[in-house]
Amino acid sequence: QVQVVESGGGSVQPGGSLRLSCTTTGNIFNLSVMGWHRQAQGKEREVVAVMTSSGIIEYADSVKGRFTISRDNAKNIFNTVYLQMDNLKPEDTAVYYCQASGSLLNYWGQGTQVTVSS
Repeated sequence: QVQVVESGGGSVQPGGSLRLSCTTTGNIFNLSVMGWHRQAQGKEREVVAVMTSSGIIEYADSVKGRFTISRDNAKNIFNTVYLQMDNLKPEDTAVYYCQASGSLLNYWGQGTQVTVSS
């Protein structure tokens, strides 16, 4: 079993920045993919950014050039990722969820709210 915990959400004005963190605990030795998804009110959950344990990264078109996913390089194990969000827009407002995948199983965090408003 893997536990996923996000942190770092909050409220910011348009053009501002936030950094989200995601840490996994438990049986974390076979994680192959970690990523961020978001769900705005009344909309379906969508992928924001994903990273594989080998370093392959993909972004949604809507966040390219503004968001950066990274891992904790101080650790030899792939169990912590971050999402640096710059130049935030009102349309980025959503609950952000961290996902961790490995051994054919998916694990989700409880989500953290990001609100971009003037």
